[in-house]
Amino acid sequence: MIDAIVQNLEKGKYLLKNLCNDQYSYNQIPPYHSSIGAHMRHVLDVFQCVFKGLDNSQVDFTYRERNVTREKCTIQGTAYFDDIIHQLKSLKKEDYSRNLIVIDNLGSGKISYSTTLAALLAQAQSHAIHHYATVGFLMNQQNIQLPNNCFGVNPTTPQK
Repeated sequence: MIDAIVQNLEKGKYLLKNLCNDQYSYNQIPPYHSSIGAHMRHVLDVFQCVFKGLDNSQVDFTYRERNVTREKCTIQGTAYFDDIIHQLKSLKKEDYSRNLIVIDNLGSGKISYSTTLAALLAQAQSHAIHHYATVGFLMNQQNIQLPNNCFGVNPTTPQK
């Protein structure tokens, strides 16, 4: 599980190493006017919420750091990837079954539910791939070449 997540995050990290700060932070593409950097930072914020919640077994997705520097500067964004990857690699298989309480807002206010670390990591992985697809669109609109034809494509998507 961790190997697949790390592999996916390494794709994002590789992408950052091939963008300048202006491309990374460009936010003039409608309809949402978000940047590549904002999506990458958001992806990592979700993982960071999981790691912050491990100490007290309570993951609060409504409290994210949203460090703007990480979405404007590729060096800061890359360092954030490195930090999350390091934390992922420090997990042990026996941690996967750990029970956690999640706090989130699904649209009608805060709720809480119980789940396992493995389920949250799988959710964060799927969420990352979803945002990578949006990043791919933003790159296309800026005439930036995708790193490969699998970037932002869910592994379960049938190949053409």
